[in-house]
Amino acid sequence: MASVVMDQIMSDIKEAMKSKNSEALLALRTLHAAIKDQTVNAGIDVTDEIVASVVNKAIKQRLDAIEQFTTAARQDLIDVEQKQIDLFRKYQPQQLTQAEIEVLVKQCIAESGVSTKKEMGKVMALLMPKVKGRSDGKLVNQVVQSLLT
Repeated sequence: MASVVMDQIMSDIKEAMKSKNSEALLALRTLHAAIKDQTVNAGIDVTDEIVASVVNKAIKQRLDAIEQFTTAARQDLIDVEQKQIDLFRKYQPQQLTQAEIEVLVKQCIAESGVSTKKEMGKVMALLMPKVKGRSDGKLVNQVVQSLLT
């Protein structure tokens, strides 16, 4: 495997089995299966970029579930989802801060010459490859909108 992150996930699965941590084991096996589905089953090599993409998607799914469980007042399920998010975060690349995103957005605005929200798509097209996997798309969108008049 060409992915250091995937190797770490496999190592953590083994550790969870040894320590009989069934919650972590289930979460890690679910993550591993999602990564395999995106790579091996699709005939693609496992890379850190693909693993990061799958991890980000898994975290986003759990955040959405937490919103729904909050509405339903199911604290027990919220706790389970939050534990999984905390577990998955260590496999995510270092996330950009809002200040770092603002710097990148300003660079892309200057590079594209865009000044209005109507042309926001041009900025996003330049910006997203730079922040992919390292920031939440909603946050990036909010920063771009706040900096365009």
